[in-house]
Amino acid sequence: MTAPASRPAAGPSRAAGPEAAGPGATGPGTAPPEDARGTGSAVWAALGIVYVVWGSTYLAIRVAVETMPPLLSASARFLVAGLLLAALVAWRQGPAALRVNRRQLGSAVLVGLLLLVGGNGMVVLAERSVPSGLAALLVASVPLWVVVLRRLSGQRTPRATVGGVLMGLLGLLVLTSPGLSGEVRLSGLLMVVAGALVWAFGSFLAGRLPMPASPVTASVYEMLAAAVGAGVLAVVRHEPQGLDVGAISTRSWLALAYLITFGSLVAFTAYAWLLQQAPLPLVATYAYVNPVVAVVLGWLILDEPLTWPIVVGGAIVVGGVCLVVRTER
Repeated sequence: MTAPASRPAAGPSRAAGPEAAGPGATGPGTAPPEDARGTGSAVWAALGIVYVVWGSTYLAIRVAVETMPPLLSASARFLVAGLLLAALVAWRQGPAALRVNRRQLGSAVLVGLLLLVGGNGMVVLAERSVPSGLAALLVASVPLWVVVLRRLSGQRTPRATVGGVLMGLLGLLVLTSPGLSGEVRLSGLLMVVAGALVWAFGSFLAGRLPMPASPVTASVYEMLAAAVGAGVLAVVRHEPQGLDVGAISTRSWLALAYLITFGSLVAFTAYAWLLQQAPLPLVATYAYVNPVVAVVLGWLILDEPLTWPIVVGGAIVVGGVCLVVRTER
């Protein structure tokens, strides 16, 4: 999961956060006015990076957990990415950029545990049996759950947004219906949905907590907290005892390296830059383009089946997310 805490109300990640947003090298800073933003070639190139790289993280996770213990691999990913990001922030902005008070640190730790251990961790565990494209379609429901949480908290939302949520939930029903998902176990599908719910709760909560002023600094502490949290759960699951480094395939190592460098650094940097340079409705399109990219890559590279329930249910989910994002711009 790519994922990337939430600033935008409908998006699956905060304005610049980890994983559905992965962390990056520079923060978005203060965004210029909407009418000052452009759509030149550099914007489209950065948007292409976000589309393809974040869409491909589901495939990379699937390959990594083929021979790696899932939570240990996640812990290693967030530890290395968090340390690299901290070093880049200190180098570009000075060590003072990493300073936070206790409340901000506590908030970042809590959000990191919810997003990256709860949300992403469930997706990593589920992708041992759930195809990467199908997992991406289920995770695409995060903006829908964020809207549901907002409604439950008493916030009013436009009718079009509610319609998009109902449409997306109908798509989820198709994707998780017993007998329609083929050989995929319902338990794995429900684990991905649960991960999306936890991610949405973490995103919803992040907008109401005293987070660090810089989203990139927040990402550092979120990832480091997630590295510890995922490591503890890995020990509880006895993953270290069963670890055989020699049995880990080269492609799993490459997948983990890809998740760290491209998923957690390169794409996040492009995303943070886009928040400053491009119209926000355009940037938000990654929420419904990423799952389509994930499905296509899983089909092309891993020969994942494209059954009619996946195509129809996925189209309904993506359509619902598109409607929510457009009305909640």
